[in-house]
Amino acid sequence: MSVIELTKDNFDETIADGTTLVDFWAVWCTPCRMQAPVVEAFARKQSEVKVGKVNVDEQVDLAARYGIMSIPTLMVFRDGVLVNKTVGLSGLEEVEELCK
Repeated sequence: MSVIELTKDNFDETIADGTTLVDFWAVWCTPCRMQAPVVEAFARKQSEVKVGKVNVDEQVDLAARYGIMSIPTLMVFRDGVLVNKTVGLSGLEEVEELCK
């Protein structure tokens, strides 16, 4: 499955049903650039979980809504409800565990 670019226009609709992993990131953030291949590998490896990315510089309202203070932040939503969260760089196994 491909990674979806999330904005205020498609965020709520995307997370509304099923499980969605959301990566809050920024272009200037070195750990975020290191997290990106892990998130992309996770998206390719499975098909049950939707995977989206929120650029916190472009989507300030979404970052504020979820209280993003440090990036990368990964959040897991099930049927629109936040069920899990981690801050900082995560490996593939950690991402898989986060989404269980």
